[in-house]
Amino acid sequence: MEQMVREIKRRAFLGMAVTAIPLSASGQGGPVTKAVRVLAGQDRFGEHKGLGISTIDFKVSAQDSGGAALVIENTNRAKGGPARHLHVEQDELFYVLEGEYLIEVGQERFNLKPGDLLLAPRKVPHVWAYVGDALGRLLITFTPAGKMEAFFREVSKADAMPPQDPALWRAHGMELLGPPLPV
Repeated sequence: MEQMVREIKRRAFLGMAVTAIPLSASGQGGPVTKAVRVLAGQDRFGEHKGLGISTIDFKVSAQDSGGAALVIENTNRAKGGPARHLHVEQDELFYVLEGEYLIEVGQERFNLKPGDLLLAPRKVPHVWAYVGDALGRLLITFTPAGKMEAFFREVSKADAMPPQDPALWRAHGMELLGPPLPV
């Protein structure tokens, strides 16, 4: 019974978090006026972007949300993750769909499993890594979208983890603060 109550609370929180995204924001293109549907295993634009150990699929783009959000699905095939960083203007919401992830936000460390959610607030250093043994899938939401879509388009050209180039990260509204988590 206690597990069922926790699951209901988790789903209610996720629903509130998603509905809190102001889709009528006028960030990029004004109010949102049509539904966006992306099927399981698909990318919003029919592209699968490689990051070496993982692929990312855009689920909701900045243009879909009037600049309010970018939602991506990150599918990990191997252990690891990005470098320690912070977002100057974006909150980053992590929701584990499959597998196990280790995420540090500020000085706190969290082990997340399917159904777990974590919010990394803007201007707070964070780093994450896939630590499971099979496939991992993580849904990540950036609010507002800012330059994150452009960042992923740029770094996925090399099909490798984003380079530890401070100027590249800064140009996309982030500060590079250190190496990835050792896994």
